[in-house]
Amino acid sequence: MDPFDPTPDDRFTFGLWTVGNTGRDPFGEAVRAPLAPTTIVQRLSECGAWGVNLHDNDLVPFGASAAQRDAIVREFKAALEEHGLCVPMATTNLFSHPVFKDGAFSSNDPKVRAFALRKTMDAIDLGVELGAKTYVFWGGREGSEADACRDPRTAVARMRDALDYLCEYVVDQGYDLKFALEAKPNEPRGDIYLATTGHMLAFIATLARPQMVGVNPEVAHENMAGLSFVHGVAQAMEAGKLFHIDLNAQKIGRYDQDLRFGSEDVRQAFLLVRLLEGTSGTERYSGPRHFDAHAYRTEDDEGVWDFARGCMRTYKILKARAQAFDADPAVRELIAEQRDAVLEPLCKGYSREKAAKLRAAALDPAQLAARGLRYERLDQLMMEHLLGVR
Repeated sequence: MDPFDPTPDDRFTFGLWTVGNTGRDPFGEAVRAPLAPTTIVQRLSECGAWGVNLHDNDLVPFGASAAQRDAIVREFKAALEEHGLCVPMATTNLFSHPVFKDGAFSSNDPKVRAFALRKTMDAIDLGVELGAKTYVFWGGREGSEADACRDPRTAVARMRDALDYLCEYVVDQGYDLKFALEAKPNEPRGDIYLATTGHMLAFIATLARPQMVGVNPEVAHENMAGLSFVHGVAQAMEAGKLFHIDLNAQKIGRYDQDLRFGSEDVRQAFLLVRLLEGTSGTERYSGPRHFDAHAYRTEDDEGVWDFARGCMRTYKILKARAQAFDADPAVRELIAEQRDAVLEPLCKGYSREKAAKLRAAALDPAQLAARGLRYERLDQLMMEHLLGVR
């Protein structure tokens, strides 16, 4: 077996909306026929995926009757069991229907906010029924073009009320479920509230049950803002808030492209995989590796599965490269942590005695500044591992 072929042990997941994307864009109609959810489950299993995720309406069409909903879910659950896939994450579509044209939880209309809460509670029930343990919130319509329509503080307060309400709903129902918030700076709104992972982390601290809520960073969304995705993910991990992650690729300065993972900026993809896998000796991310991407518009049905396998293979190749990089003696020497048994204790945990000793320490800034760090050498070693020549 090819060591880079995916297996369920890799915990790779895709959304129904990702491999089910028909290739439609704002300038052209669909180029592929829609795929039935049960077909997607079968094909993902054949590709070596571990799980499949969904919005509520990816599976149950908007407006379906209770009987139709139950029949669809029953068929889907049978497909999951037959093909050995699970549903680790679910979410709600609060952006497609025209009712959400000016927001869902942040809308000025209380009837829209009420409908959004009811739709989300129903979707949470569906996700839990399918076995989901994480529930993602992407506020695609929670924003504005005409900013005078509402005070942004009001929008944030309304979103806080909604998240607090839904946390209490989950607790009241006895569900084993946690929430993950997904940031994006713009598109489809001109500006979206809580635009980055950093915004989300600050917002979570204001919730009534912050322990239930983390983040779901997405490569493309942070790159759209011109930010380092690796740094955003690292901050979430350091805070214990990386509850889920969306992997794809993105060219900086473009619309949200959702390209095949690793197909742009291989350096950042390498550093991200290195971070998630903890190959340098740090804590490893244990959650699903979810690909929120889709095949090029140029592809037919088989091209979709080339795309899916490509996402997973690239991740595994980068993982192997990261393991080799961090095991390289030359790399280990360059990144070895510097230790100072006298100074380090003085820099942690303030006391008057420590401050006095720190002031008295012999520290020569000119001498410290003169030392070269050899990061050029380190970066070149990384490139050589990435290019497969080391």
